Amino acid sequence: MIGDKKIVVVMPAYNASQTLEKTYKEIDFNVVDQVILVDDNSTDDTYKLAKKLNIDYVIQHDENLGYGGNQKSCYKKALEIGADIVVMLHPDYQYTPKLIPSMCYLIAQGLYDTVLGSRILGVGALQGGMPLYKYLANRFLTLSQNLLCNHKLSEYHTGFRAFSKEVLERLPLDQNSDDFVFDNQMLSQIIYAKFSIAEITCPTKYFEEASSINFSRSVTYGLGVLKTSLQHFIQSKGLFRFKIYEGL
Repeated sequence: MIGDKKIVVVMPAYNASQTLEKTYKEIDFNVVDQVILVDDNSTDDTYKLAKKLNIDYVIQHDENLGYGGNQKSCYKKALEIGADIVVMLHPDYQYTPKLIPSMCYLIAQGLYDTVLGSRILGVGALQGGMPLYKYLANRFLTLSQNLLCNHKLSEYHTGFRAFSKEVLERLPLDQNSDDFVFDNQMLSQIIYAKFSIAEITCPTKYFEEASSINFSRSVTYGLGVLKTSLQHFIQSKGLFRFKIYEGL
């Protein structure tokens, strides 16, 4: 807790048994009040390990709902238990939990509504092992998104994010995809709704056990990102209305 703000970490998990414990044990429980793990019908021992670690809330999907579908369950549960600030932390140890206090303070002090852990600020992405093709795709997509969304972020593709409850309560997240493009639809909604966004430098680690989508899925993701950005541009110009911006 920071002041009177309840901090909840959500962990969307899929086959994370090799990295979950290491990730969980780096969480600073002087700041974080509770942790939610949603297991998206893993084929390994993620669920059993999460229960063994005594994570506060462990939810298991009966079928695989996808990365976006997993996040929807995470945020719904976080709001249900009264979270004021919600941090999405991947349990694959690609992002360090040690940044959680810094990210949460920016929201708790009323400075920003959303905080992103950026792998691109500084020089950590390639040094941390990000494949060159992913780095170049990240740079191209981010440039396109900044132009189409009339915003300025160092990257739109980080999986380390913190949100105020006001952001999660307002966004029509159920209208978003259940696949990986969910992340970008969510950021587009945040920008469209004029919530403020901060970024902090985040070291990243790429290794065999860390989750990563293959080249084919990466192409599908990239096309989805461009589609979302074009929708944002068209919506902001008043040319058409899309469901993902409903009520914003």
